[in-house]
Amino acid sequence: MTILKSSISTESEDYRLNYADYEKRIAELHAHRQWTRTGAPERARKRHTETREQILPRDRIKALLDPGSPFLELGELAGLGQHDGDVPSGGLITGVGKVSGRHCMIIVNDATVKGGTYYPITCVKHVRAQNYAWEHRLPCITLVQSGGAFLPEQAGIFPDFGMFGTIFYNQVGMSADGIPQIAVVFGSSTAGGAYIPALCDEAVIVRGKGFMYLGGPQLTFAATGEKVSHEALGGAEMHCRVSGVTDHIAEDDSHALAVTREIVANLGTPPKQRWRVHPPKEPRYDPREIYGIISRDKKIPHETREVLMRLVDDSYFQEFKALYGDTLMCGFARIKGFDVGILCNRGVLFAESALKGAHFIELCCKRDIPLIFMPDVSGFMVGRAAEEAGIAKAGAQMITAMSSAKVPKYTLYIGGSYGAGYLAMCGRPFDPTATFFWPNGRAAIMGPDQVANTLWDVRMDVLKRQGKKWTAKDEEAFKAPLRQSFEEFSEAYNFVSNNWTDGVIDPVETRDVLALCLELAGRVPAEDTTFGIFRH
Repeated sequence: MTILKSSISTESEDYRLNYADYEKRIAELHAHRQWTRTGAPERARKRHTETREQILPRDRIKALLDPGSPFLELGELAGLGQHDGDVPSGGLITGVGKVSGRHCMIIVNDATVKGGTYYPITCVKHVRAQNYAWEHRLPCITLVQSGGAFLPEQAGIFPDFGMFGTIFYNQVGMSADGIPQIAVVFGSSTAGGAYIPALCDEAVIVRGKGFMYLGGPQLTFAATGEKVSHEALGGAEMHCRVSGVTDHIAEDDSHALAVTREIVANLGTPPKQRWRVHPPKEPRYDPREIYGIISRDKKIPHETREVLMRLVDDSYFQEFKALYGDTLMCGFARIKGFDVGILCNRGVLFAESALKGAHFIELCCKRDIPLIFMPDVSGFMVGRAAEEAGIAKAGAQMITAMSSAKVPKYTLYIGGSYGAGYLAMCGRPFDPTATFFWPNGRAAIMGPDQVANTLWDVRMDVLKRQGKKWTAKDEEAFKAPLRQSFEEFSEAYNFVSNNWTDGVIDPVETRDVLALCLELAGRVPAEDTTFGIFRH
């Protein structure tokens, strides 16, 4: 049994400066969360609650969930900084919580944000939530109040896979796979907003408030000359008594949510946990001390071992191949009682590190142990010695093992992750089960200084051929905007804004977030892993 022992002095000046710097990052995170949770401007929320007499979207979620159920929100900060800040949370709230004792994916149109219409980021977020639900066989509950597509953005909404139409495709596929699809129509739901409940297994609609139609009264009159009211065209009575498109009438928002809870209660027996879950133990060191361990200087890597002992149960870590390829730390631990295999960077990846990673991943697949990747890496080693040692071959082996692995895979960005290192440490292109960034996390094809120097070298070659001279001022004028552009791109908030990650989380939230993810993953059948060819 290996209990990790800390060598950090929490009284040191460096620790205190790091801690103070990280507290500012946490304050920024909470400010962003407050923006997205507040949602639309006050006037829009008042119109929703006072004029329409409806419950706000986030309050609907609270009323739907079991008392005390945590809500794992996915893509909470999607759309951050986009469209002049007018689309908080992408106009859609998605996440996992317990309803009538069963974990469900909850997808909620925020009608206070642009009438619940779909922007490109809204489509991306909705599809991601569905894919997560599909992978975990979670019933989908969609709280519908949407004007359909935001028409000026049709290029990012209409034509391609992964856009609005894929929402319907996923609904049909999940229903065919026996994953329940439930919709509640709270307000006017037009065009695509009407197809979502129509494609569900069961649908609830609120009397006098919920309306669904492919074309509203104005479009109907323009197309056919027919004058018809909202109620007659697509109200609750019509759809429950005449068209049969909906199945249950509710008298108000609260009643609709109560009916939905009853529907979920009758979905049958929830799947059982396939893993043995041990009694959880708190780490021997306070997770909040991570604030003082993360260096305030992005160029200085932090000690991964110190971070790890503040995340895993009892600060226990059984390291694998400790003396070999030591720039990649691999080993077994537990997160709130769940067995996990962890891969952490401790420097650039060498051939030995990559081979060790591939070996460890194979072990975890054979034992059905989930993998947690914790990237903080500038990439793979370069140079003649590295190439002769077979760095490309070894890196390919690690990537093959990681990509082939069918156990649940989670990526937690605790530092910078660049180039092929981003890919090998289970980057988003390799479809990890879920990914999360800490506020200091970063990712890009290359570091800001590296890209500035590389492109300047190219620029110098051009200038030489043209017989031109340059000054140090010219060089800096060329490099500065490149550094700034790549720095901004690499930030955690850029990734979450574009829904390239599932969230930015506080380090102290990490254990709870991962434990809930593991709880969900353990309730689906295990898959056998078939590895691709390993080049020897």
